Amino acid sequence: MAERRKPMQAQDKLAFLLALVPYLMDRDRVSVAEAAAHFGVEKSQLRDAVRLIAVSGIPGETNQYQPGDLFDIAWDDFEQNDQIVLTHQVAIDDSPRFSAREAAALIAGLQYLSALPENADRDVIGSLMAKLARGSSGAPSQVAVAGSETDETLAVIRDAVAAGTQLDFVYLNSRGERERRRVDPLRIESTDQDWYLRGWDHLREAIRTFRLDRIDDLSATDEPIAYKPGDVTLPDTLFQGSADDLLVQIEVSAAAVPLIVDYIPEGAQQIEADGFVRTSVRVAHYHGLKRLVAGLSGVLTVLDPPEARRVVADWARAGAERYR
Repeated sequence: MAERRKPMQAQDKLAFLLALVPYLMDRDRVSVAEAAAHFGVEKSQLRDAVRLIAVSGIPGETNQYQPGDLFDIAWDDFEQNDQIVLTHQVAIDDSPRFSAREAAALIAGLQYLSALPENADRDVIGSLMAKLARGSSGAPSQVAVAGSETDETLAVIRDAVAAGTQLDFVYLNSRGERERRRVDPLRIESTDQDWYLRGWDHLREAIRTFRLDRIDDLSATDEPIAYKPGDVTLPDTLFQGSADDLLVQIEVSAAAVPLIVDYIPEGAQQIEADGFVRTSVRVAHYHGLKRLVAGLSGVLTVLDPPEARRVVADWARAGAERYR
């Protein structure tokens, strides 16, 4: 004989109702059987709780309950199909919500995360995107994040990091030189839309940072890494200077200084006036300034040396010519 469940005490019933409301809010549709199994109660108890929720709410300004102040459910679906669908929710309706644009931006970010190898099979991201769509003040725009050319490279590197094996690839440095590298992969990081590999470079015998879109002819090896993450210290900053770096004098908006702090040498003078800061940055090659200036268009100006100004000016002029 099946054991009969003990009747709920008043305190237990209140806790059950408080847990049931957000549970139903998070789901577009759920069956009575599924909800009862989730909370470990009889289906009859679950039905009674749903009926109670349907006459619950928050009184309006007149301190009297109006139709819009109560929860409501799809009664036909509930009575005939044993399905629970909340058609009107209260309490959260007056709370601050994401706008449709804000929700769309967050959903786009979650889609990007779900495209990464380690997140590809996670249902929690899909559930969170659905909650954002339901909870926004309007219907979010339909967005999709396209795959990038580095997705396959990123997957190979992540597998090597997890397996603790070396990578072999050809790298195009900032001077346009191609060299074959053998690297112990230690960490992958992203800055804006770019991904970087940090690891021990056996050719340079030092820690180096590699941008993924400059890696070519990549192959994973079976050779175990010689240096583990605990064996070497990774610098706090992503970009590290070297004795061969070139110094460039710039003027940049004071608000944008945190965006280029990794390029500013330690101890470099910073003179602020009228909302702008004059300082110096280090680059491996003057052509490397193109990317920096493009990302801070209108807020960063190259001052010196003349060769650096010429390189940036020629690049900007060539770009403008393409629109004529």
